[in-house]
Amino acid sequence: MTTNTPPDTPLIEHNRQAWNQQAARDCEWSRPVSPEAIAAARRGELLPRLTPSPMPPHWLGNVQGAHILCLAAGGGQQAPLLAAAGAVVTVFDLSDTQLELDRQVAAREQLTLRCQQGDMSDLSVFGDDIFDLVFHPISNLYVPDVEPVWRECARVLKPGGRLLASFYNPALFVDDRDKTLAQQGLLRPAYRLPYADTRQLDPARLQEKKSRGEALVFGHSLTALIGGQLAAGLRLLDMLEDWQPSPSLLLEAYLPGFIATCAEKPND
Repeated sequence: MTTNTPPDTPLIEHNRQAWNQQAARDCEWSRPVSPEAIAAARRGELLPRLTPSPMPPHWLGNVQGAHILCLAAGGGQQAPLLAAAGAVVTVFDLSDTQLELDRQVAAREQLTLRCQQGDMSDLSVFGDDIFDLVFHPISNLYVPDVEPVWRECARVLKPGGRLLASFYNPALFVDDRDKTLAQQGLLRPAYRLPYADTRQLDPARLQEKKSRGEALVFGHSLTALIGGQLAAGLRLLDMLEDWQPSPSLLLEAYLPGFIATCAEKPND
């Protein structure tokens, strides 16, 4: 069953359209997994990743029969792999085009997926304590406030359920990304964290970004990204840093660009 939640703010609508355009252009995160990948997932040999490197196996554990929410994770990748591995999967994403890619893979591979459109900060379509696991790969840079995301994740998780999340290292948002300086191996800090396109880009650059159809992004602090999970009542079990295998930013050559966390909703 598929139901749609229409976007309700200009920012949400802009980012929905931006991701629809990226999906139509076959970007990296909108490229459906192959039949071979699905076959490997059915054999238990391939599972989705939060960052470029495989996560510790115990983070995900045995997903057979587990009720999993793939949060802001459309695009025909993570959700189909988890479903092929035996999980009961709901994929929730802002972009209707991203969700359509999940439907296409599900139809091609005869998988059962529930696809739901909406904003990751509002999971009110779901009841309390219904998911064993929330799988939330890098995507919360598209919302201005990440803490409501963590509160909603904590609410929909069953006691003992886990949140697996990843996000960009906040340091990546500090540099002004001047290509001329980068070619000289130089960085120029220009933005103070927390970062927001809508607040820190000058009006001309912001309008140029909008005109190109690019999604507007937000660089959250570690206090919001990790402390926010704790404030939502989750317990941090583990975390890792990971490197960008093909750096596009100069800073990514000097520090891990990705952070992933494994958190649990306490039973008590």
